[in-house]
Amino acid sequence: MQLQVARIGKPHGIRGEVTVQVLTDAPGDRFVPGTEFVVEPASAGPLTVNSARWNKDILLLGFDEIGTRNEAETLRGAKLFIETEELDEDDDEGWYEHELVGLEARIGSRVVGKVTALNTMPVQDLLMVTTPEGKEILIPFVEQIVPEVNVDGGFILLTPPDGLFELNAEDEAAASEPEEKD
Repeated sequence: MQLQVARIGKPHGIRGEVTVQVLTDAPGDRFVPGTEFVVEPASAGPLTVNSARWNKDILLLGFDEIGTRNEAETLRGAKLFIETEELDEDDDEGWYEHELVGLEARIGSRVVGKVTALNTMPVQDLLMVTTPEGKEILIPFVEQIVPEVNVDGGFILLTPPDGLFELNAEDEAAASEPEEKD
């Protein structure tokens, strides 16, 4: 099985570097020169890292196979994967997005939606839960609000603070109503 660790963004400069959206909590270990990634779409890869550097908060990667800005442009939107055999299976520190997406979100025994994404953020991660009505709710992925993740059982248990689901619904309603003029 493969694990997505990044998504390629736009080209940077004229020598074939690209910006990447990092989807791993260990970029210093994953993006080192010599690392080879499986790429989706397959026609764009495999790619071998020859440089990795940070420009402010954005990771820039160069690849052996890409030497120009035009070549780098063809990679936009491509996904970088590693083989999961390389991972330490004893890591109980967290979950990967592919393990969480599709799990039922429950408050007590009541199903309130399904996990549709994991947004990794600098301060804390956010789970996106889509309700049966199609509303997207962002849930802080912290132990106080998500005390149980049961991948084998197919669910996560939520203990959201009062108003979390309603607050998101009110924001959506306010955005869709026309403003009143005085």
